[in-house]
Amino acid sequence: MSVKARLAELGLELPTVVKPLASYVPAVRTGNLVYTAGQLPMVDGALAGSGKVGADVTPERAAELARICALNALAAVDALVGIESVTRVVKVVGFVASASGFTGQPSVVNGASQLLGDVFGEAGIHARSAVGVAELPLDAPVEVELIVEVG
Repeated sequence: MSVKARLAELGLELPTVVKPLASYVPAVRTGNLVYTAGQLPMVDGALAGSGKVGADVTPERAAELARICALNALAAVDALVGIESVTRVVKVVGFVASASGFTGQPSVVNGASQLLGDVFGEAGIHARSAVGVAELPLDAPVEVELIVEVG
């Protein structure tokens, strides 16, 4: 099954690539790897949520926002090389804007990881980092970047 067909089966479609907030591009290819810039939970040009996880944002909502970030990262990959060329998700890095004392970053970034597994199956299983940070751009609760292998 194609990736786009799998997305449709899941009731999803790739969004328009989010316009960079500064001097960078959404994704870069080197050899058989594509690295995405960190993607915020943008929907139709607007941030889908803001604040600190564990204070203003529940971990469950943050996981939903991480899923949106992952979809935005896949859109960047698709625009650069075509989503069907992805052979493996290699690594996910998730940044979680965390309230003092919040230590549930892994469960938040699971939102992105589970989406990638749903879309790519075995090829979506990846290495990962889930990092708590004080602030993210635009007061976003979460940011996700990907490294994927392409054929």
